Amino acid sequence: MYAAATESLIKQAREIKEEELQKFCGRIFKLLHTKDVSGETVDSLQRLHLIVSATKHARELPSDLVMKLQTVLRSSSSPEQLQVLSSSIIRQSFPPSVHSLCSDLSQDSRTFSYVASVVLSQAGNKEDVIPLCHHLLKSFESRLSDGLIPKHALPILSEMITVYPDVLTDDQVNLVSRKAVDWLRYASMQQGASMSSGGFFSGPRARQPAPLMEVDGVVTGDFFTVLCVGQSFTEDQWMNMYTFSMIKGWLLTYDADGTTNTESDDRSEVDSSVMSMVSATSSSSRLLPPKERLREKAFEYCQRLIEQSDRKALKRMDTELQKACIIESVSIIDIICGEDPSYVYRAFPCIKALYGRLNGDFTYARTLLPIAQFYLNHSETAAVDSEAVFCQLFSHCPTEQFNEPMLAFEFVQFCLLNSSVLQDRVPNYRQSFPNLLKFLAWNSSGLIGEFVELLPSLVAPDTAIELLHTILDLPCLAAALDLQQRSASYQALDRTAWDQQGAKVVACLDAFRQPSYRGLFLYILRPEAGTGDTIDRLNLLHEILADMAECPRVIQCAQVVPVLLHVYFNTVTQKADEKMMNQLLLVLLERCSLLFNIKTFNAEVQKVFSTHLQALCKLHPPLIVDQSREILEFVSIPANIYSKEDFYTHVVWVIGEFVSVSYDPRCTVELITSFFESLEAVLFEITQVRQSASPPGFSPRLITVLMTTLAKLATRSQDLIPRVSLFLSKMRTFARSGPVMACYSEEDSEEIITRAHELINLLKLPNVAQFVLAPSAGGDGPRWHRDTNASLPQAMRAVSGLLHRHSSFLPT
Repeated sequence: MYAAATESLIKQAREIKEEELQKFCGRIFKLLHTKDVSGETVDSLQRLHLIVSATKHARELPSDLVMKLQTVLRSSSSPEQLQVLSSSIIRQSFPPSVHSLCSDLSQDSRTFSYVASVVLSQAGNKEDVIPLCHHLLKSFESRLSDGLIPKHALPILSEMITVYPDVLTDDQVNLVSRKAVDWLRYASMQQGASMSSGGFFSGPRARQPAPLMEVDGVVTGDFFTVLCVGQSFTEDQWMNMYTFSMIKGWLLTYDADGTTNTESDDRSEVDSSVMSMVSATSSSSRLLPPKERLREKAFEYCQRLIEQSDRKALKRMDTELQKACIIESVSIIDIICGEDPSYVYRAFPCIKALYGRLNGDFTYARTLLPIAQFYLNHSETAAVDSEAVFCQLFSHCPTEQFNEPMLAFEFVQFCLLNSSVLQDRVPNYRQSFPNLLKFLAWNSSGLIGEFVELLPSLVAPDTAIELLHTILDLPCLAAALDLQQRSASYQALDRTAWDQQGAKVVACLDAFRQPSYRGLFLYILRPEAGTGDTIDRLNLLHEILADMAECPRVIQCAQVVPVLLHVYFNTVTQKADEKMMNQLLLVLLERCSLLFNIKTFNAEVQKVFSTHLQALCKLHPPLIVDQSREILEFVSIPANIYSKEDFYTHVVWVIGEFVSVSYDPRCTVELITSFFESLEAVLFEITQVRQSASPPGFSPRLITVLMTTLAKLATRSQDLIPRVSLFLSKMRTFARSGPVMACYSEEDSEEIITRAHELINLLKLPNVAQFVLAPSAGGDGPRWHRDTNASLPQAMRAVSGLLHRHSSFLPT
């Protein structure tokens, strides 16, 4: 949120009238024509920038002011502050003529950079940036005064090819590739001339260039790289660094098949087999075409960086730079090997040695991801076993580094990028979901989108049920990870530090360290699947962690569980067989009352259960008969109504909908009667009218669903019709009783009475009742509702007349 003063300024900028804006622009135009740059000019330009950037739509500025701003922008004699402001204002206003900006481009690097930023932001197509591109390439070919190299050009070129990769011709691609080889491989080996401060001790000896150093302080003995250390750098060394920073994007954009070779005479003179040998042995590289020579030099450069990363850095900042260089180098080698498989055999010894050096050091965990990508892409080509690499990656990294946000994001991105390959070739990928979900439990708000995409790849027939339990236990996992982190930070006897965390957290920390609870926490923090579906003593774990229910991390984690559950059920129902569907239904019945007690969490999860219970039963109606004993046990307990009313209501609804011989021939009279008697007993118990009874703690919707379900069951076993009719006739007394009237509104009571009256009238004509309350399985098809020749529209009209309040068809 902005400060109040800033909010006020933004509001004023958005609400400025067009007439006021034109006057203000006229004053700025006059200020820009003065020779001296005053503070008023800078302040006015800053205000204009705020005005044009405060709204989503672009503001239209006077053409004379736009032309003047372009003049200031393109003039190398203009103060840099004015150039920056002019560039920002033009980018935020209506697009000027890009061609006018590109005419007569300045040779001054600073000015050219600001003009290029405007052109790239305002260009509408490739043709708009072609003049800019030609100017860049001319600067590569020409030798500038004093040996200066256009280092500003590479970042601009990198941005340009990102947006318009086809802006370069084949000849231009080869030109840049040749230049990149020189910049990568042949930078000077001496430090740049340092600026002397003068004084008595300054002299010719002090100004002599010093050699470059490695990160461990040893004098550099090989060619220059970004890991060489010095007090200052020369222009060609800066070009070396810029080139390395863009080489990955360059190789990805212009691969071997994407350009043609201008040096076709060289290729024709060398036999293809010889070319392969040259590429593999790194000899006579000057015989190679530009793109292949760049590939060769980039490969050597990355190998040298990996070698330099093995040195013990004297500064922590250099250690972080080493890690970044390892990641970039391995990624570039991976790209090169993908373009030319002959490099795979040269790369594997280097990558294998690098992995052996880093796999035990968790501070280098991020560097293992590009190494794993390399193994995933090329291990089959080199006939190398990669199982150990992925066991290390999935088993240990999330366990030790789940609290590193950048690693978590990159790890999940790696899984997303390679999910199909990982499912087929890495057996422990799907088994590692308890570890992967640790990233989500700790970083839930930042990774929910990625896990929505990733979750379907983790669903497998042998682990689907355990995965469902793990998703439901995700808040417990977040609490356990939090306790694990806290426990590792304090000594067992340091009670003072513990007490500072609060009494509730201290109690949880005590439980976390007790040996009797160790098994519970070991299970919830397990690294891989296969140790059981869930915990037998889950209620105990919830009691232990009860004081962590208000922890912000746990609450955030609980909020993502319903989202994941929807994704899970949508995925698993496409793959599940009959056995798995039965298991899923049992889990729904079991876990609806075994959830971590977090505010609104239980209600949200039960809503998801209700939605997908209907979907499961519609997909496989025999589920109700298969699990009739468990369902009967569930609905026979009135206490379930008060703790999980929504889910209970949906269970009752699916009983009335699918306990029918039209869905399953096993629906005998005995089974229908058992369901009827269980629901009748529950409805009787909750609708008992006593003056001392407390108001009902459930909604009228539950009463109407129970009544309708009993009526549906009665139509399928018509001996039950007198019983349900007698029961329904007493519902007016219930709805008009004192406790009910005190709790329900008049509309709610009337709804119960109306539904009971309608059902009684229907049941007086059993055949009609069966048709209305228990239509055939195809009754929801469009034909039954649209085709006038079908029986349903006529029947509905007849029933409407039958149930009309004043109809003479109603039986007495």
